[in-house]
Amino acid sequence: MANVEHGGPGNAFGSPPNARIGAVRAALWLIAAVLALRQLIVVLRTPEGDRLTDLETWIGPDGVLHVNGSFYDTDKFTGTPFAGLVLKPFSRAAEQALGWGWTFGTLTLVVVLGLVAARALPQPVSRRTSLLAAPVAICLLMLSLPVRNTLYLGQTSIIPVLLVLLGCFAVRGERAGGILIGIGAALQPTVLLFAALFWFTGRRRASLSTGATFLACTALAWAAMPHDSWTYWIHHLAGAGLGANPGGLANQSLHGALLGLGLEGPLEIGLFVALGVAVVGLGLRRAVRYAKDGQLLLAVAITGCVAVAVSPTTWQHQLLWVLLAVVGRVGKKQSDRYMWPVAVVLVSTLPAKMMLPNMPVVEPIRDNIVLIAALAAATVVPFLSRSAPTYQTPVPTDYARPAPARWSWVPLLPFWRRVTTRPNLLLELLLIRVGYSAYQQARLAATGGTNSGGRATAERHGEQIHSIEQFLHIDIEHWINHAVVKVGWLEEFFNFYYTSFHFVVPLTVLGVLYARRPADYRWARSALGFATILALVGFWLYPLAPPRLMPDLGFIDTVHGVQDFTKPEYGTLTALTNQYAAMPSLHFGWSLWCGVVIVALAPKWWMKALGLLHPLFTVSAIVATGNHWILDAVGGAAVVGAGFGLGYLLAGPRVGRTLKVASGAEPATGAEPATGAEPATGAAPATGAKPVIDMSKDPARDRTPS
Repeated sequence: MANVEHGGPGNAFGSPPNARIGAVRAALWLIAAVLALRQLIVVLRTPEGDRLTDLETWIGPDGVLHVNGSFYDTDKFTGTPFAGLVLKPFSRAAEQALGWGWTFGTLTLVVVLGLVAARALPQPVSRRTSLLAAPVAICLLMLSLPVRNTLYLGQTSIIPVLLVLLGCFAVRGERAGGILIGIGAALQPTVLLFAALFWFTGRRRASLSTGATFLACTALAWAAMPHDSWTYWIHHLAGAGLGANPGGLANQSLHGALLGLGLEGPLEIGLFVALGVAVVGLGLRRAVRYAKDGQLLLAVAITGCVAVAVSPTTWQHQLLWVLLAVVGRVGKKQSDRYMWPVAVVLVSTLPAKMMLPNMPVVEPIRDNIVLIAALAAATVVPFLSRSAPTYQTPVPTDYARPAPARWSWVPLLPFWRRVTTRPNLLLELLLIRVGYSAYQQARLAATGGTNSGGRATAERHGEQIHSIEQFLHIDIEHWINHAVVKVGWLEEFFNFYYTSFHFVVPLTVLGVLYARRPADYRWARSALGFATILALVGFWLYPLAPPRLMPDLGFIDTVHGVQDFTKPEYGTLTALTNQYAAMPSLHFGWSLWCGVVIVALAPKWWMKALGLLHPLFTVSAIVATGNHWILDAVGGAAVVGAGFGLGYLLAGPRVGRTLKVASGAEPATGAEPATGAEPATGAAPATGAKPVIDMSKDPARDRTPS
C-alpha cells in the first residue's frame, strides 16, 4: 500500500508491463479470496461453544436478546446504549442464522473497507499502485489480528471504521459524510474526535453534522433505555469501568496500560486524563497538518490511533486504525522507506509474544505493543510531507558495485538482483525476532504440538540413523561421549561451548557485517535465512531423536542431566521445546555459516583461522554432549550449502569491491534500488542527496544480466 511512484520501462520477465501487472493483480485477488475462504472455514469449523463467543453476549441464554433488565447488569456487554439499541435486531438475525450470516456479512464489510482504503491513497500514485492497492489492502486486512479476532469472536468493531472511511471518501457532501461518522461515534464514542479533525481542516459542515448525529443517536438511546444510558454515561464514565477486567492485557488503551502497571484510584484517573489530553492535542495537530498536505487517509489513521489510545477500553479487535497508518511514508533513504510499513504489518498481524521475547523485563512493552504502535503513529513517527524532496524519490545508498553473474540465467529473479544497500536496523531486528519465533513454533508443530506426539517416530528415525552410521563405520558418538565425560574440564568446556556460542557467534558476525560490510551483510543474512528455512523443512519431514534421548543406547546427557524416559515428557526441558529437531543440526549449520563468511570476508589470516575453528569446536561439542549424530552435522552442512546456492541463484553473486567513499558519506550508485523497484525516470535529484556515481561505463555492470 506504500504508493511510491515507479517509472522506467524495464521489465525483468520480458512480458509487457501491463500484462505483468495484470498477472500480479489476478494473483493478489486470488490470495485475498483464499484468505477470506480460510477465515470462513476456521470460524465455521470451530465448535459452536467456542466460536463467536462475544456474539454469545447477544444471542446466548443470558445474552442481550433475552435479558429483561439492564445491558450492564453483567460484565459481558461494554458497548454504548445506542449500540445495544441498533444491533439487537441484527443479533436476532445472527441467532437464527447460527453465525453464517454474521460471518459472511463481516467478510463483506472487510472487502468494502479494503476497497475504500485503496481508493483513498494519497496522490499521486502510479498506475501499478492503483491497480494493486485494493487486493493488497484486503489481504492485509484478512491477515490482521483485529479482523481475525472480529470474525472469531463475532464482534462489530469493523463497522465504526468503515463508517468513517465511507464518510470521508465515498459519500458526496459534507453533511452526508458527517451523518455516517456521527453514527460511528454513537457506536464508539472516541470516533467523535473526527468532528474536531473536520473543524480544524475547514470542513465545518461535516463537523457539525457529526456532532448533531451523535447527539441525536445518543438521545434516542437515552429515551428508549434511560436506565442503561445513565449506567453507561454517568455511573461508568462513558464505559470506563465496564468489562470483566479493564486492566487486562486485552485492553490496549492508556487506561488499560496504567491499570496493568498497578496504578489505581485518583492517581490513575488523573494520569490517564493528563496523558489523554496530551495525546489528543498532539495527535490532532499532526492529523490536521497531514490532511492539509493532501494525505487525508493518513490523517484519518492518525486520528483513529488517537481514539484507540484515549478510549477507556480498546479491545484488540478494535485496532484497525493502526493498520491504516501503513500508508504514511517514513525515511529519506531508500533503505529506510519500508521500515514503517513492515513494522505496522508485523504488529497488526502477529501475536505480541512473537514480536518480543518472553522475558519479564520486556513484558510491559510486549503486552502493550499495539498501543505503543498507535501512540507512535499518533505522536512521533515523522511521516513525510508530499512537498518533501524525498517523498517520491528516496535517496539511494549503495555501498558496492554489483558483481557480474557467470551464467545469463542467474539471477533467476531478475527483480531481486544482489542489493548493495545497508538495510534498516529496526526492520532487521524485527525480522530476526519474528523469524526465530516462527522457527521455534515450527519445531514444536513438527511433532503435532507436543514432544510426546512424535516420540515413537523420532526414536525409530534415530535407530535408522544409528544403523546407517554403523554401516558406514562412523558411529563414534558413544565413544566420544563417554571419553569426554571422564575428563571433567573437557566436559565443562564442551557443555559451555554448546550452550553459549550457538547464538553469540552468528549474531556477532551479523552485527560486524551490518556495521562494517553492509553490502555483504545482505548476502550473508540471506544465506542464513534460506538455510534455516530448509532446516525447518527437515525438522518437519524427519523428526529425529538425538543420541541422548535414545533410551537403549547408553548415552550420557552432559548438558541437561538424566532424563526420565518413563514419562511422556522428559521433564521441564522437553515440555518447552521440540527435542526431536535434530536433523539437520543447526548448531553445526550456523557455525559452518559463520566459518564460511569469516573465511570469505576476513582481511587477516588469523581471523580466517578462528573462523575455521568455530565449526570444528561446534561439531565436537554436539557429538560429545550427545545432542547430535554425525549425520546431523552432514545435514547441517547440506542446508548451509543450499542456502548459499539459493542466494546465488535467486539474487546473483556476492557484490564486488566496496566503493571508496569519504568518511561518514553514504554513496549512491546507479545500482538497482534496495526494494527492487525501478527508479522514477526523469525525477530531479533530491535536495541534499549524495552525489551519484556513474557506473554506466563499468564493464562488470554491463555484464550483469538484465
